[in-house]
Amino acid sequence: MPLLVAFLALALALPAQRTVLAPTGTLRASFIATNPVQGRVDAKTGEVTGPGPDLARELARRLGVSPVITPLPDAGAVLESVRSGKVDIGFLAIEAERATQVDFSDPYSNSGAAYAVRANSTFQKSSDVDRAGVIIGAIAGQSPEVYVREHVKNARVESLPAVPPNAVIGKMLLDGKVDAFAANRTRMEEVVREVPSVRVLPDDYMVTSQAIVVQKGNAARLAEINRFLTDVRASGFVKTSLDRANVAGVNVAPEPTR
Repeated sequence: MPLLVAFLALALALPAQRTVLAPTGTLRASFIATNPVQGRVDAKTGEVTGPGPDLARELARRLGVSPVITPLPDAGAVLESVRSGKVDIGFLAIEAERATQVDFSDPYSNSGAAYAVRANSTFQKSSDVDRAGVIIGAIAGQSPEVYVREHVKNARVESLPAVPPNAVIGKMLLDGKVDAFAANRTRMEEVVREVPSVRVLPDDYMVTSQAIVVQKGNAARLAEINRFLTDVRASGFVKTSLDRANVAGVNVAPEPTR
């Protein structure tokens, strides 16, 4: 009898969850295509992989619907896709200004942001970079850029409008166009693998938390997402996804205290 009751409860819950999370009959999700902490897009096949797509597919599987996962060029595009209702969920780093436009779930991962510098640079730690005459490169609108723009006091921040290839970031450093480049540690470590004359400072100048975003004021959808994230954090699903994605400096976010 207890098993029958549990089965009936599940059978009744699923249609309600689908209505809340996937009202069109598919789970529509978006993420930043150029942010490896969220996911990657295969240049040849267009296949999307990584923690964001993994979570979207797992949520869709549990709901019994198909996922439609759309990689977008930047955070602004992800925000617009969620606000307009083009997608049901998006993946973004938690940031105060964004939280005025969408609602953030509890975090599922934490990732460090670090400076890449020339291998022969005198900089040894992040605080060394904030000096007069130093130029810091960063990608406009991304959380690492927002942080340095708001917190750096002496150095000058040069914000790039779009994400350049890793080799271009390396060349900017080696040519002296910037003295340091600020981005998530995963991206900076990838630059170093392509450009050996560049290194990454050992400490993180900030830590960002990745989360799922939903339309502002959709409390029911947010509650369902948080229940889902509680389960996939505890089950090891998030850790397995992060390990498979091989993203440096990214860890499972701890269960939030209420």
